[in-house]
Amino acid sequence: MELQKEARTPRDPVARLPGASRSQKPDEEERREGGSAPAATALDAEADGASADGLWELPVEPAERRPECSRCSRPQKVCLCPFLPVHPLHISTHLYIIQHPAEENKVLRTVPLLAACLPQDKCKVKIGRRFSEERDPELSTVCRKSDTLILYPGAEAANLEEFILDSPIYPSTIIIIDGTWSQAKDIFYKNSLFRLPKQVQLKTSISSQYVIRAQPTNRCLSTLECAAVALSILEKNNYIQETLLRPLQALCSFQLQHGAQIRLSKEHLLKNGLYPKPMPKNKRKLRKMELLMNSIKI
Repeated sequence: MELQKEARTPRDPVARLPGASRSQKPDEEERREGGSAPAATALDAEADGASADGLWELPVEPAERRPECSRCSRPQKVCLCPFLPVHPLHISTHLYIIQHPAEENKVLRTVPLLAACLPQDKCKVKIGRRFSEERDPELSTVCRKSDTLILYPGAEAANLEEFILDSPIYPSTIIIIDGTWSQAKDIFYKNSLFRLPKQVQLKTSISSQYVIRAQPTNRCLSTLECAAVALSILEKNNYIQETLLRPLQALCSFQLQHGAQIRLSKEHLLKNGLYPKPMPKNKRKLRKMELLMNSIKI
């Protein structure tokens, strides 16, 4: 949403404050010295006030956005459609992406690339911080189904690959939260709906290929990568993972060729003595740092 500055007229008392603040000083001197303010000073103050008032009347030009590709949502000059599948992948699993609002306008977001690879009726993106049955009846219904999973790591989360082998009901829907780790944690724990589905996590040794964005650990994956791995497991088709990762690889390659740098994980920086910031004094944050250095999952 673009913010437009409200135009102010000379009658607006706020707009006249700069002029008033300058004109008050000569009046005070006049009262103290028993004389009148110099005419030139008074005129200068009046002129400055008028010019300041005029600034509010200047037209505000909205920032122009580069034309975007309608499919991959990238600027047209750096469109990644050649790296997308010609036709959306055929999958039976329904994917729900719960996206934090801060992710929506990020330039290097991965969700548009993910959505461009999948059928529209199989991939839905819900943007927000708080969800309830009243606000989103569809999502509430999905969360209450016994064949819905939510991908979020934790002590109570089951290994996805092992879960589908033992589950009497094969999952038809998976929910993934899109945001930073702190944003995802806030969404997961402050929305009771997301604790209704079975919680699962990925047990994988692969490192993230999203190298232009820093991750807490070497094992942390982007939203697109999580979806790629999860869908390939649920659909029992490794081609899905290869296809979904292709546009991400192209994105990172292009950015690195045009000045971006590889962002090493916090875990790697700590282990190799390269972390640029001082260690936190807060005991909880310091404990997290120590866990990263010792390769213990948080």
